[in-house]
Amino acid sequence: MKTICVFGDSITWGAWDNEKRGWVNRLKLFLCKDNGVEVYNLGISGDKTEDVLERFGEEAKVREPTDIIFAIGINDTFHGSEELSGIDINKFKENLNELIRQAKKFTHRIVFIGLTRVNESEVEKSYKNELIQEYDKILKDVCDENSLLYIEMFSLLNDSDLEDGLHPNAEGHKKIFKKVKELIVK
Repeated sequence: MKTICVFGDSITWGAWDNEKRGWVNRLKLFLCKDNGVEVYNLGISGDKTEDVLERFGEEAKVREPTDIIFAIGINDTFHGSEELSGIDINKFKENLNELIRQAKKFTHRIVFIGLTRVNESEVEKSYKNELIQEYDKILKDVCDENSLLYIEMFSLLNDSDLEDGLHPNAEGHKKIFKKVKELIVK
C-alpha cells in the first residue's frame, strides 16, 4: 500500500478549481485507479510553513505516509499589514529544514513543489514575484542540500491560469497536476 500525504495551503487544497477541485485531487483521481494508492490532501487555506510544522507530526502519524509532498511557501512571502505578515526568509529556511527532519521519520520519499508566480496587478501589493522567487530559490537550495526532488512551478503558469491573481483556476491546476504527475510517477 502506498500512502501519499500532500501538505500545503489553499493552492494545495484546490481553491478556485470548480472543475476537479485542484491539482492534488486530480493526482488522487489519477493514482487511485490503482487500488494500492491512497492520496491525502492536507492543504489548508492560509497556511504558512509554521502552520504545517504545527500539525505535521500528528497528521502524518495517523496516515503513515510512504511519500510526502510539500506544496507550501507562497503565504510565507505575503507582506501585507503588520498583523498579517509573512515569514522572515531565514525563518522560512529553518522551517523547511525542520519539515524535512520530521518527514524523514516517516519516509525518505519527500518532494517539494516550487512556488507559483502571481499577477501583481490583481493581488495589489501583498505578493511580489521578485520576493516569491527569492523564497523559491531558498526552497530549491534546501532541496538540493538534502537531495530531494524539487518541482519548479514559477514559470509554469501565466496570468490567464490565475483566477484572482494568486490562485490557479482549473486550467492552472491542470498544468500543475500534469507537471507533478510527470515527475513523481517515474
